[in-house]
Amino acid sequence: MSAIATFRSFDAPARLLMVNQFGINLGFYMLMPFLAGYLAGPLGFAAWAVGLVLGVRNFSQQGMFLIGGTLADRLGYKPLIVAGCLLRTGGFALLVFATDLPALLIASAATGFAGALFNPAVRAYLAAESGSRRVEAFAVFNIFYQAGILAGPLVGVALLALDFRVVAAVAALVFAVLTVAQLLALPARRERPDHDRVPVRTAWAGVLRNRRFVAFSVAMIGSYVLSFQMYLALPLQAETITRDRAQLLVSALFVISAVIAVAGQLRITAWFRARWGTGRALVTGLTILAVAFLPLALVPVPARFGTWAAVAALLVSGALLAVGTAAVFPFEMDTVVTLAGDRLVGTYYGFYNSVVGIGILIGNLATGAVFGAARAAEAEWAVWTGLALIGFVSAFALARLDRAGTGHTGAADPTAAADDVAISARPRSRVSGTTRHVG
Repeated sequence: MSAIATFRSFDAPARLLMVNQFGINLGFYMLMPFLAGYLAGPLGFAAWAVGLVLGVRNFSQQGMFLIGGTLADRLGYKPLIVAGCLLRTGGFALLVFATDLPALLIASAATGFAGALFNPAVRAYLAAESGSRRVEAFAVFNIFYQAGILAGPLVGVALLALDFRVVAAVAALVFAVLTVAQLLALPARRERPDHDRVPVRTAWAGVLRNRRFVAFSVAMIGSYVLSFQMYLALPLQAETITRDRAQLLVSALFVISAVIAVAGQLRITAWFRARWGTGRALVTGLTILAVAFLPLALVPVPARFGTWAAVAALLVSGALLAVGTAAVFPFEMDTVVTLAGDRLVGTYYGFYNSVVGIGILIGNLATGAVFGAARAAEAEWAVWTGLALIGFVSAFALARLDRAGTGHTGAADPTAAADDVAISARPRSRVSGTTRHVG
């Protein structure tokens, strides 16, 4: 079945959520890649101020995911999606006029917290709406997700020729349209009423006592650290290889990544699901992410085999990262719901995003430090070998987790531990009343 046919096979709310994610990424990525340049250039802020603005945005999103997910379970998914889009509309609109640091910090915090509001709610809503087709739904979702990442910077570059404030205004307009669309067209959907009677502290304690879920969240940090190197280590390597043409090489990386996701996502998901099932598919996907850095370990600098060999190694690494990410994402999203037992899904997604967000922050700081030290010592291979090891360790942890739970089933109680829920479990659906086959 083609991507278009698969998309059409879902009901209207699921399709709207997928298109909504394209719009979210379109609006976000047309602006955020150019914000640092705008702050340091036309506005003339010092590097520490630029870092502060970007850091506030990241913290207000990653640090508040658990709050957003918890609110989604209690207030309903639609209100949080609408509120998040509306808040980001205001944050981007403020960037049109903000020229002093306090106003920029407010705008940055608003755009970050907006993501904490709608991200867990969108994923929880899509998981509930798609029922037994959860993995397939998240595969299509990732196509729209990646398409937005590809289109956003292209639109941003075109608008940047006019002025950054035009970029901010158009990005705000995109989110304004999304706000109205969700408000008018997205049906309201709440979690089961008994979730409202679970106190927040009890729900959070239940998540923490779900040791298999916590272990899974920690193990998946490696996946996010490696995937994020598309934005950090690979662009730095492009700068090392080509200098004045680095931007062109980075653009090629993103185009390759987006094409693989858009054109190959459904095939990759179907193949992995048929061959391995959820647990082993995650392990294999993470292994591919680890292997993605080996070409760069073999050809770390142009001096060894020439510039074209170094460029080829970088592009191969980018392509393997895209394949690994496409392989992991749908099964990862499905597993979160499985380990949550289909209850308090927004809270579980919020906790999960917070854990991996902290991991990304620590991983990026470490990668940046190691990259600089390795370059100074002319030992660039150490960066890529270290990243590959992170992936192999994470894959091993997931394999152990899957083997430890093989053959077990169960649904997590938000007030108790759920150690008997395996990655490859088949829990009873709380949404559709049918058995969901995971993997």
